[in-house]
Formats: sequence, C-alpha cells, structure tokens
Amino acid sequence: MKIAATTLGETGGDLLAQTMNVGYLVSSLILIGAFLVSLVIQLRARAFHPALYWTVILSTSTAGTTISDFMNRTAGLGYAKGALVLITGLSAVFAVWKLSGHSFDVVRISTFGGELLYWTAILFSNTLGTSLGDFLADDSGLGYSGGALLIGGVLLLTLVAKYATAIPNTLLFWLAFVLTRPLGATVGDFFSKPTTKGGLGYGTIGSSLVLAAVLAALIARTVWQQRGRGAVPHGQQPEPEQDNRSTRSSDRVNRF
Repeated sequence: MKIAATTLGETGGDLLAQTMNVGYLVSSLILIGAFLVSLVIQLRARAFHPALYWTVILSTSTAGTTISDFMNRTAGLGYAKGALVLITGLSAVFAVWKLSGHSFDVVRISTFGGELLYWTAILFSNTLGTSLGDFLADDSGLGYSGGALLIGGVLLLTLVAKYATAIPNTLLFWLAFVLTRPLGATVGDFFSKPTTKGGLGYGTIGSSLVLAAVLAALIARTVWQQRGRGAVPHGQQPEPEQDNRSTRSSDRVNRF
C-alpha cells in the first residue's frame, strides 16, 4: 500500500505540475494545503480510519514530489544538493523527536505531539525520496528501471535483516519507510515517461488512474478487515481512560 501510494504520489504530482502545466511552485502550494487539511482531520480523529490515513500518506507523497522538483529544478539545487538538504531536514526532525521524549516506535505513538512529529517525518521522507529517486534515475545513469531494481534490492535486504539480525524493528521500519519513496519515484517515472526517455510511455494520467484503482482496492480490503475484527486491532481491549490514538497507531503500523 505504501509503494502504491508513493508511486501514485509521483505520477499524481507530475500530472498536476507538468501535464496540467500548473508548475512546481503553485502545485506545491496546492498540495501542501491539501496535506494540512487532511492532517488536521487525521489528528482530530479518535480512531483509525484507513481511507483518511492513506489520504494523508498520499498527500505527503504528491506534495513531496512537487516540493522536491521545485527545489531541484526550479530553484536549481540539483538532485544531489536537494537530497542533502532534505536529509539534513529529516535528521533534524528525528533529533527533535528524540529530544522530545516521544517514542520512535510507531506502535507506541499515543499523543498529539508524537503523531505530529510522525507526520512531519513522513513529509520530509517522501520529499527526500523523490530527490533520491530522481538522482538514481538521472544523475547516476541507472535509469528508471535500474534505480527501481537497486532500491528494491535494498528493501529486500531490509526484510532479510528483520528476520536474520538483531537490528531493532523500529530502525528497520523507518529505513523501509524512507526507501519506499524513491522506489515509488523511479517506478512512477518508469511507467509514465515516454519510451524515448527510458519509460513505458503510459503517461501521468493513465499511470495515475491505474495506481489510484490499486490503492483504492487495497484500502477497501483494509476497511473490510477492520470491520471484521472490530475497532480494536487483534482483539486487544484498551483501558477505558486510554486515548484511542494508541489503538489507532497500533492498528496503523499493521498496514505495513
């Protein structure tokens, strides 16, 4: 679901900025506005709603696409410098998160401040992922398919590390979470870019429609599963005084 959302974020952001010729700056402002609206609704929600949660994920991905492109192309930073700036920003978010005392374990996020840091980190990671994906596809010479295969291989190693090493799951989660974005960037461009540029030539509209249908089907499946087991994940019953944010967060991480 995360890969589908990040890939759709790439094609959707390009659809608005390039195909519809809105431009990176205006597109970024529009998509940041959509992100803030969906985020406010998410932060006020007292239970896990799959459609709402994935709407926020998708909004961070589409906004991240246009923000990254604006930084790297319009502002002229380039992919490498843009990625470095965003790595610094993401590191700063994690440093503030660490100093705040909130848990990095997404299962344990149960406060407003912790969830706000969580979504800020996601926005930075999705923006960073676009720069990394574009760097691999364009500057490194790997191309869209080569970049996707490289990131896919690293994700596979992350999965192996979960079962074969003692590396903390929280660290592996965030590593995988960040890596899904450059994977989505390279795969999205691979589907949408013309064949003369190394893509499959499906365009931003066709690619976005297919990816939106896939993500919608997966969200519908999640809603069906949630209704089948009730509001509390895996039969766990929260204490009456417990903020349902912890229940929502526990259920949320299981979507990955």
